[in-house]
Amino acid sequence: MRALITNDDGVESPGIRTLALTAAEVGFDVLVAAPSWDSSGASASLTSVEEDGRFVVREHHIEGLDHSSYGIEAAPAFIARAAIHEAFGPAPDVVLSGVNRGLNCGHAVLHSGTVGAASTAYTFGLPALAFSIDATEATRWDAAHLVARTVLEWFASARPNVLLNVNVPGVAPEEVRGLRPATLAAFGAVTANVTEAGKGYVAMEYRAVEAEGEPGTDVALIAQGYATYTALSPVCEAEAPATHALSDLLSAAS
Repeated sequence: MRALITNDDGVESPGIRTLALTAAEVGFDVLVAAPSWDSSGASASLTSVEEDGRFVVREHHIEGLDHSSYGIEAAPAFIARAAIHEAFGPAPDVVLSGVNRGLNCGHAVLHSGTVGAASTAYTFGLPALAFSIDATEATRWDAAHLVARTVLEWFASARPNVLLNVNVPGVAPEEVRGLRPATLAAFGAVTANVTEAGKGYVAMEYRAVEAEGEPGTDVALIAQGYATYTALSPVCEAEAPATHALSDLLSAAS
């Protein structure tokens, strides 16, 4: 299978090298195309930098990887969509996003550029997997490799059409207690608060969440040393009884 490897930390990040090398190790035909800059928090933004109506692409070398790699002046979701339309050669069969340095847990996945690239691919009919790891002073990329390899070997064998969000605790590989399904916590791994609002400026503060997550959620399981996976649905309809009478209002008013 041809796999697009992208992320939101940028093409020079150690996480994308970890995921690309792991995917190649498992046997994927790897294409790396990732932002030239850190685009964390980009969600599914389709932002790009263009010159004369063309978005900017630069070749990039990833040590140890003998596959095509590109740094793109664009957000990860834009890159995923461009790849699906054969901007970098044959379209991928799967999109692999990450490994993001920092967990993507809870409802905060809405804002993640890593998850945004994967969810964009999924809306175009491709399976997609997003990988993230807890950011520590010495992030354990070897643990990310262990979990990613386990998930990718499963995917290569089963080939399910899924959108999967995978998180890895910040521990040594031998300390990962296992891989568990998880629900999304009501909050993410980081909270934001306004600390000061003045004339012409606003200051924000970002802090790691210290509260314990509800049992069975990604936040709680990560805190217990488990790697987690959560199947997502990026675009879906919801049943909202309160809106049922809305369709009658315009005709009634006229």
